[in-house]
Amino acid sequence: MDYRKNISDFLLRHRLFRHLLFWLVILLTYIPLGMLEGDTIPVIILMNSCIHIPQIMAAYFFAYFVIPKFVFKKRYVVAVVLSLLALYLFPMLARILTVHVGEELVRQKPFAQESIYEIVTDLGKLCFNYVPVVYTVSFQFLFVKYFLDYKRTKDKEILLSKEKTEAELKTLKAQLNPHFLFNTLNNIYSLSLDNSPKTPLAIGKLSEILDHVLYKCNDDLVSLSNEINLLRNYIELEKLRYDERLEVNLEANVEKDIQIPPLVLLSLVENAFKHGAGEDSGSPKIKIAIWSNSRNFKAEISNTIANDYVVQEERIGLSNIRKQLDLVCPGCYNLETELSPGLFKVTLAIHPNHEN
Repeated sequence: MDYRKNISDFLLRHRLFRHLLFWLVILLTYIPLGMLEGDTIPVIILMNSCIHIPQIMAAYFFAYFVIPKFVFKKRYVVAVVLSLLALYLFPMLARILTVHVGEELVRQKPFAQESIYEIVTDLGKLCFNYVPVVYTVSFQFLFVKYFLDYKRTKDKEILLSKEKTEAELKTLKAQLNPHFLFNTLNNIYSLSLDNSPKTPLAIGKLSEILDHVLYKCNDDLVSLSNEINLLRNYIELEKLRYDERLEVNLEANVEKDIQIPPLVLLSLVENAFKHGAGEDSGSPKIKIAIWSNSRNFKAEISNTIANDYVVQEERIGLSNIRKQLDLVCPGCYNLETELSPGLFKVTLAIHPNHEN
């Protein structure tokens, strides 16, 4: 199968060989038919070449002149006039070459022969005998050409779309809040000044987070267990910023370690800290619940909000999460938000076929 793909790729890259192969196949196709009529191969090739030349001229005339310069540019009147002219000229040329070149070389003289005047004025014979012969093959060429052009265009679009998707995913994955890193480093610095025994633990957890974000989530899907471990490290570091007034509860009921889009859970939890604990001056609470089995995945992240919380447009973090999910598993997820007095909740459900 590899050699077929290699041949196909070679022909797609080299237009000259592709065209030569097409016309050679057309020419050789007529050899068995001519041999059935008792002609020799040289005679068959000679007589078919008399038709072949106008076929080639008509094909390239339409493919590289009429269609791109007039049809595509919506100059339809000129395109119709040129097409009608071509429908007459190329079949006429085929008839002239057949009678005054092919037959001159293969038939024994004397024999009756049409004059050029008779050929150019015999519209019936040109229309019914030569137009189909010339343009059947010419239109086959047009079909193959524009099919390959369409395929190359679609392949290019797919490649560009894939590159764009990968770039967008990399951008979205790189959106770990810089404020989190800044605050965490400040907290670790403060701990180190106090010679706190928590310092090595905090550095270790930050190292694990950075290792995961930078090196372990480059695929479209990653292990749920690793993402949950990332959440635990993140929560422990965020707790360094708050006193005992912050309550964080993480419950994970994972029956099967499935694959999910990377950093989605972290982004949801980060949003909860930013808009929950960060804006609630009372006793903020954040609850994270995750369920997973072979058929379902669901996560609920809720955080308390201040009484004077004002409903705004969807948070940037949630908007970015939707973009990432649309890129990785379009149509295979539900992301809903719910606002009630003193509480904001986000629910993410990913359907089973997101792994397919």
